[in-house]
Amino acid sequence: MAQPCVSLRRLSRFPLLKFGRNQSLRTRHCWLPLSSRSLHTSRSLFQETKATSTPENEIGRAVREDWSKFSQFPTASTAPDFVEGKEVTVRGFLSAKRVKGSKLVFAEIQVDNGPVIQIRSTWEEENSPRHLASKALRAVPLYSPVSVTGTVDKLYRHQDGETSSKSPTGTTSFPGDVSRIELDLGTIQSLNDFPKDIIVSKGVQFPPTARHLQLRFSESLRPRLLARPKIGLALRNTLDQLGFTEVETPILFKSTPEGAREFIVPTRRPTLAYALPQSPQQYKQILMCSGIRGYYQFARCFRDEDLRADRQPEFTQLDLEMAFATGEDVMKAVESLVSQLPEALNAQFTLVEKDGDFYPVSKLAVKPNQKQKQWPSLSTPFLRLTYEEAMSRFGVDKPDLRIPFEIRRVDQVLPKEFIGKITGNLSQPIVDAFRFRPDPEKADLKELSKFIGEFMDSLPISLSKNPDGLPSPILYDSKKPLGGLSSLGFEGVDALTSGTHPGLEAFTDLEDGDILFFQVRANKPFEGGSTALGRLRSLFYAEAVNRGFLPRNMDFKFLWVTDFPMFTPDNETDPGQGGKAGFSATHHPFTAPLTEQDAESLVTDPLKARADHYDLVVNGVELGGGSRRIHLASMQEYVMREVLQMTDEGVSQFSHLIEALRAGCPPHAGFALGFDRLVAVFTHTESIRDVIAFPKSMKGEDLTVKSPGRITKEQLETYHLAFRGKK
Repeated sequence: MAQPCVSLRRLSRFPLLKFGRNQSLRTRHCWLPLSSRSLHTSRSLFQETKATSTPENEIGRAVREDWSKFSQFPTASTAPDFVEGKEVTVRGFLSAKRVKGSKLVFAEIQVDNGPVIQIRSTWEEENSPRHLASKALRAVPLYSPVSVTGTVDKLYRHQDGETSSKSPTGTTSFPGDVSRIELDLGTIQSLNDFPKDIIVSKGVQFPPTARHLQLRFSESLRPRLLARPKIGLALRNTLDQLGFTEVETPILFKSTPEGAREFIVPTRRPTLAYALPQSPQQYKQILMCSGIRGYYQFARCFRDEDLRADRQPEFTQLDLEMAFATGEDVMKAVESLVSQLPEALNAQFTLVEKDGDFYPVSKLAVKPNQKQKQWPSLSTPFLRLTYEEAMSRFGVDKPDLRIPFEIRRVDQVLPKEFIGKITGNLSQPIVDAFRFRPDPEKADLKELSKFIGEFMDSLPISLSKNPDGLPSPILYDSKKPLGGLSSLGFEGVDALTSGTHPGLEAFTDLEDGDILFFQVRANKPFEGGSTALGRLRSLFYAEAVNRGFLPRNMDFKFLWVTDFPMFTPDNETDPGQGGKAGFSATHHPFTAPLTEQDAESLVTDPLKARADHYDLVVNGVELGGGSRRIHLASMQEYVMREVLQMTDEGVSQFSHLIEALRAGCPPHAGFALGFDRLVAVFTHTESIRDVIAFPKSMKGEDLTVKSPGRITKEQLETYHLAFRGKK
């Protein structure tokens, strides 16, 4: 791979240093920011210039003159000042220039959440103030921050009557009913010239190391970040109306085996360390013991987990807890929170579409002819499914209800020969299947056959190398014997399509272009978050939409998934609670059993016990989860000692919580809403990185500031640490 080019920027007003024939400091045009190497070169260049070319006092004077030139600027105008014929001052980025001749220039100023601002510069007399202003406008590099003073020529009002009195930046505001402002240029001042070596062109892709440029020049990233605090404000307003109290809990916590791997923070006291909180779970339960009836906070959480596209090592969750409450009370409160978001967003933003991507734009900043769409309203209560229902019908515990085909168990009607062909190392497996039906206008058999082949070739290893058995797709074609289902045999096809078996109605009216997928699984109770066919179903739907075989569905399909197993067998990925039982709490060890029968199962068969836990899911995304908590100290200690078989040392790490529960703690329940994911869903992006200003990479690195950094020898000594030698 070719190495990215790195430019050296010329220090303002300093002479160029010749590198060789026809080479100056800026040897190549590229858009990458300075690397550490080029910064070192610039520093050396500065020192060499200072030593050989320019007296030190002249260099200092040049720097101070630049500072004076760029740091003093007039006060910006406020909304009442914007009257046609009145002089105003605006600040923003010079986003476009159009030179129409020697005496006419148009420009646009970019402001966040504000109207379109167009500048017109004309002049008649040479060296007049208007001529000098025109020359200054032509000289200012595109994308530079500027302060512009001019006369309001025309105000364009919103046609739909929408208004907003919100200030776009906190210091400058515009009339709420104005969508476009045209100014006659009086003066323009650059506040920091945009460098020539950063090349900006249509569709330019800046690297993660230049996150500031990604945010600034992406048409969708910055608007999503601007929508994020508005979503947070709407949630806060609703929680305030519901009587919740915002309480901050500490970031420096201690290590406890809740279930996830933690980040450790060493101290200068030997052998002692903090841990960053996986969540404020224990603190918020202690608050319930403290007399706080309803708690919330936008909490920063930290988990040292293997990263995926939808995970970050640090993230934000809206944390809730309610005293004297059940899970039902919490679910109703969360439904109130979420269901009001479309109305709150529609009041300030609109969804615009570009190249198939939808993202929010302030109603003040919508451009003419942009395709617009509103957020659909949400009806409550949300649908509820048990964990068993979700896994059997959809193959995942976070189902996407937009997918128009469900999974059905079919091994009871299939011939043993066919089952044997698609089975790997399983004995007496279960066979699941689903039927996919494309858009009637896209049901071209040749194209569908090609699509199936390409899809199967691109399967992830967990599906393409599944030891239980590989997925088996069959394309229905009425011109072929048995419609192309001959591998099932006559009796198998008849049993599958006859409609005589309950639950198999989806297979009775097969049409040309229908695709049937078959997949085996072990004949045992569901565990974990998905089956092989469930994962394949979600992947196939997404790819079918991308290829145009199904229309894109932008509805929000919310539901609750309930009645999860209280415990899950241990695995190599999750550390669990470190007990000797061979299983760990599915969510955390503070979750209450669902019913009295489930409480009895804690003694007889813990893996059959169900938890009073509930997950909020939308369009295949788990937005958050919560549960009714164990509020009796005796039950909490019993679960830890007797059920999970934690050591005395492990239980003692939760002594503070057990002691608080002992002090007459009321029944309580809570919820944690993944705020990053919520914003991603409502701003129509699949990646939470698009709604986080400075996200971490898949390696947990912040490529903008290059963290984590290497620890020094001095720091190791200060915090009583040492690197372990190689084994």
